[in-house]
Amino acid sequence: MSDTLNHNEKRVIWKSSGLHLTKKDQNGWLLVTDELLRAYYARPEIHPVETSCEQEHKLFESLMETPSVEISESDLQKIEDKDTIENYKIILTFRDHLLKYKTIEQAYLALFHEELKLPIPNMFIIHMVHLIISGLLEKEKNPFIVRASEILFREQLVTNQNEQIMLADKEAVEIYKETGGLGGLGSLLTEAGKQHEGITLDVLSENNKNVYWQRADQFNFALDYRYTEQGPDALANVMSKWVGHMLGVEVRVQAMQSIKDEQWSWHIGLDEQSTKVLNDLYEGKTEGEDVMNNFVGLFRLEFKNKTDVIDAMQGKAVYMGLAMSPENTINLKPQNLLMNLPLQAVN
Repeated sequence: MSDTLNHNEKRVIWKSSGLHLTKKDQNGWLLVTDELLRAYYARPEIHPVETSCEQEHKLFESLMETPSVEISESDLQKIEDKDTIENYKIILTFRDHLLKYKTIEQAYLALFHEELKLPIPNMFIIHMVHLIISGLLEKEKNPFIVRASEILFREQLVTNQNEQIMLADKEAVEIYKETGGLGGLGSLLTEAGKQHEGITLDVLSENNKNVYWQRADQFNFALDYRYTEQGPDALANVMSKWVGHMLGVEVRVQAMQSIKDEQWSWHIGLDEQSTKVLNDLYEGKTEGEDVMNNFVGLFRLEFKNKTDVIDAMQGKAVYMGLAMSPENTINLKPQNLLMNLPLQAVN
């Protein structure tokens, strides 16, 4: 498959994202559709089985016919299985949240400002990011950028051997570990210094990059994340697009090797570990050098329009860090990019 797109061609990169079940509004945000809601109802936690009670079948059929239909507490209590009742409460809380905000993007942003009746399962929140990224990058031609975007919604396993840093999808690694895979990553897939036997994944390269599009839903390409390779710059590109799409603020994100800035005034940790790392570096603590062993990436974010930021930060950069856990994994929190920027208050 060629990586060249016609002007009007649309590419659904990951069918698993459900992008084909949505439509875009005039601003390019994804509308909540009946088709998307039906896909959520079809999840195994909700879809009735042969032994399900009559009320469960009746309620499911009602939702599939009219996805926004109101379901009362008394309707739910007629279901015999109590676990199923709780599952319905969760999915209906999520459904009502989506319908209230009408687009996936607005519903995602509201998650971090609004208290819901029930917590939204993390897998639903991650799926929202997957869906938004899928729509954001549907015309993207560069597979390195698309692969780097997976870091925003897929947990990564980090391997560092002989100064070669690789990021591989953690779930894909676990599958390959169980089944034995084929490919070129081999001994670079390590955990706690021990080689995984039988685990191999292909490393995305100029030679195989066009194959990415056929295998995107398998998440089985590793990303070379050395500073001299395309990985860090590709992730920086994605983060620029993410902020611009979600907040309407033009920014430029660059990958860096170190922070040397006498005007360093603001930083953001992109995961739980990196916040401490950046705090230590900012405060000049010597232990900051020790935790740098777990640091994967540094980034510099600049605003293209200085009026977008608070007065104290005009003309200054925001520094961002990405670190791995003690288990050698990365869990980037894309909401940190949206919630913690020094932006002017919107009236």
